[in-house]
Amino acid sequence: MDLNYLFISLTPSWTSVAMLIGYFLYLATVGSILPGKLVPGATLSDGTRLHYRCNGLLSLLLLVLLLGVGSQMNLVSPTAIADRGLELLSTTFIFSVLVTLMLYLVGLNSRAKSSSLKPHVSGNLIHDWWFGIQLNPEFMGIDLKFFFVRAGMMGWLLINLSVLAKCVIEAKLSQSMILYQLFCGLYILDYFFYEEFMTSTWDIIAERLGFMLGWWLLSNNVELTTAAIIANCLVFLIGYSVFRGANKQKHVFKKDPKAPIWGSPPKVIGGKLLASGYWGIARHCNYLGDLLLASSFSLPCGISSVVPYFYPIYLLILLIWRERRDEARCAEKYKDVWAEYRKLVPYRILPYVY
Repeated sequence: MDLNYLFISLTPSWTSVAMLIGYFLYLATVGSILPGKLVPGATLSDGTRLHYRCNGLLSLLLLVLLLGVGSQMNLVSPTAIADRGLELLSTTFIFSVLVTLMLYLVGLNSRAKSSSLKPHVSGNLIHDWWFGIQLNPEFMGIDLKFFFVRAGMMGWLLINLSVLAKCVIEAKLSQSMILYQLFCGLYILDYFFYEEFMTSTWDIIAERLGFMLGWWLLSNNVELTTAAIIANCLVFLIGYSVFRGANKQKHVFKKDPKAPIWGSPPKVIGGKLLASGYWGIARHCNYLGDLLLASSFSLPCGISSVVPYFYPIYLLILLIWRERRDEARCAEKYKDVWAEYRKLVPYRILPYVY
């Protein structure tokens, strides 16, 4: 690729800035006014609980409907995102850096005492900027952590739909693209259908790199054999079953510790830790599901290049690192109870292997 062309493609424009701001304004507006289940979050160290309005699915469907109508009326181009992919990527990157720097500065000067807004400063600028200072920073009453996770998931689907539209218009629609779109679409819709489960997790879902994989399939005609398609579907289904099943079991257990797991009373360690179902197979079995899902998103791209596998490789490194942090955090929080759980469930992520 010509470097001059690449530089021009990566240069933000006022159009890309307007698209990004318009998208965030839409999410902020409809997230505040559309009806949705009000779900209490986890109890924080000071005894307080944040509440989240889970109307993400309705917000997403309304946005897709509005964009669809706008496209039919020639008010918006269905390929706008795909046509400006690199430009939007650089715009979003710059925006992300500016927002995180602003959060760092605001957190650094905060005098709040609540668990959500109390600053946690290590003194290392890079560390504090990277990990953040405040637990649940807000802007005009909007919980930014929950907001940006929602924005990332919805944005992923919009990117995919724009790439799909470009494929159809250019007559480049392939089995690989259909598989990729189907798997990602199901995963994203499932996320918003079970959006309240997000409120019981302690960390944010890994950023999804939808544009890279969609762009690869748009630029490379990948044809899969029937066996490869079946295998890819199996990887997705197994990954989905483990990922959604494990997270659902944890969420249900936190709401009702006596709820049956796989038809039997749950086994609980020290009255605190679930050791039944997926959580009795591996201590972080949900990470295995996440890795299988990530692989299923990349497999439609074939094996001719390692580039489409950047996301599952990145996620593998991230989750191994996060698993170590989880272990240290749980060991400090649960002490002897965690040690007992480790003896009962010796495997970390992959049963009988790791």
